[in-house]
Amino acid sequence: MGSTKTYPIILAFLYKIAHFETGKIKFFKFGVQSGILYDLDIHCDRTIFMTSTLSDFTAVLEQAAQAFQDSATSRPDAEKVVEALLQAEKVAKQTAIEYSFSQLEGQWRLCFATGTRKIRQGGIKLKKGYYVPKIAKAQISFDSKTEKIGNLAQLGVLTLKFSGPARYQTKKNLLAFEFTQLQVCLGEKPIFSRSVRGGAEKEQAFDETPIAKLPFFAFFAISDRYIAARGRGGGLALWVKSDRPSGKTA
Repeated sequence: MGSTKTYPIILAFLYKIAHFETGKIKFFKFGVQSGILYDLDIHCDRTIFMTSTLSDFTAVLEQAAQAFQDSATSRPDAEKVVEALLQAEKVAKQTAIEYSFSQLEGQWRLCFATGTRKIRQGGIKLKKGYYVPKIAKAQISFDSKTEKIGNLAQLGVLTLKFSGPARYQTKKNLLAFEFTQLQVCLGEKPIFSRSVRGGAEKEQAFDETPIAKLPFFAFFAISDRYIAARGRGGGLALWVKSDRPSGKTA
């Protein structure tokens, strides 16, 4: 491992990964629900014409998830994955599909994500999607019984673990959360831990805090192999089931 001077840089990098899509931006109207106003035009400045059938976009997401787990499987192009995610989101809204919190149970590794940028009209625009490098492990976990969320970011032997309360709205497939605890580990050994974002005080007030003031994920695809959601910041994400046994949050 490098000198201790490199730790702040690594920690900053891991913090950014661990806080994927938890940023807070201005709220707008999103269809009939409260949410973000999105510009679905990807950064190449053309409108995506979504002609995929249900089997098409499902197959793309399945292939992306399998390729992340098995290097022998070829990865679909990033643009195809973004289109598949958008189509899956569209179909989920049209069919008003409902998922339960228990379906999110376990450990999920971040496989694919899109960035976002603000636009003059006041919403956000999706940037080009990308596969998350395996060298930088980002994993999210859910425990529906204790209503907890965990977020882990690992680079080499250094790991950041965030955890906190979560609550789920089935009708909107929306999971709101708040990270209130941080633990830093070197290998398997914890070397630092502390409360963050108000700690115990935030946890006590969590149930009464409006979702408009909390980070959240709006899930639109959940299967045994992968889950997909749009974060409050507007970006899309695809996670794959981790081989790590479920139980405690990350």
